[in-house]
Amino acid sequence: MAISKNQPAGGQRPNKLELHPRNLHQGRYNFEALVDTCPELAPYIQLNQYGKVSLDFANPDAVKMLNRTLLNQFYGIKYWDIPAGYLCPPIPGRADYIHYLADLLADSNDGTIPRGKNIKALDVGVGANCVYPIIGHQTYGWRFAGSDVNPTAVASCEAIVKSNANLQGAISVRLQSDSSSLFKGIWRDNERFDITLCNPPFHTSEAAMKKESQRKWRGVKNNKKDSKQDSNPQNPLLNFGGKAAELWCDGGEVGFVSRMVNESAQFADRCFWFTSLVARQNNLEAIYHALKDVGATQIKTINMAQGKKVSRFVAWSFLSAEQMEEWRKAYWGG
Repeated sequence: MAISKNQPAGGQRPNKLELHPRNLHQGRYNFEALVDTCPELAPYIQLNQYGKVSLDFANPDAVKMLNRTLLNQFYGIKYWDIPAGYLCPPIPGRADYIHYLADLLADSNDGTIPRGKNIKALDVGVGANCVYPIIGHQTYGWRFAGSDVNPTAVASCEAIVKSNANLQGAISVRLQSDSSSLFKGIWRDNERFDITLCNPPFHTSEAAMKKESQRKWRGVKNNKKDSKQDSNPQNPLLNFGGKAAELWCDGGEVGFVSRMVNESAQFADRCFWFTSLVARQNNLEAIYHALKDVGATQIKTINMAQGKKVSRFVAWSFLSAEQMEEWRKAYWGG
């Protein structure tokens, strides 16, 4: 078993908490250009406490409108919406994960990112927003399957795909009817995926999630002179929202990823790289142990960063170097 800890793919290491070099969302948002793209964003633009043009990030409606605008301007998405209360993820961080996944595949393809419809990805827990499949397809032409246990989330993703001609035929969404399974029931007979991705539930319970949200809530109020959220102090869920399955599960992040690791062994020869985000670095040791127990042959931890936030994902494979070469030649045209 080869383990490469804390080494990003593609030779890229974020030294100064910078986004991936290919990430289209470098630097501060150009709100003037964004308003030109989507005039509906204008009412949410304001001056922050430093006198700079910014967005009311404490307002979930503003965050959703920003996402709609970014997906339109940078990825050609004409329609995008999510039901109230569902996770509304920050686009730059989601794009980073996709770009580092591309580097991971490139490392096994003589440094060239494999593009096009022959590359198939599975987004475990796609949510209502469909953001990872959108960015992955629009940037690299990959085909995606997204799975979720929530019928409303699945319906939302299907509506997004149906409403954008450039997504049709490239993204499918599947309902996971067994909440105890991650791959079983989703992975079809004889189906193979080049990459899987996942943003796992972080918290161990609703109570733990609310405690963390209240801590962040205090930070938002302390950093805003006129917080519009002060009028609703009983609802500490912050601007990105999220439903139960998106935010917490039994065992939290370690429990979820460990279950994914155990189940992945049943699909060992039908996936090139399995991956999952890991929010806390001190969770890695338990995940490494789980990977060792199931016999993963290769393990990598790829670091990412955005602003003050450092994040990472773990990648593992059951394929040997020879099997990877055969896979590449068979499916990637290498």
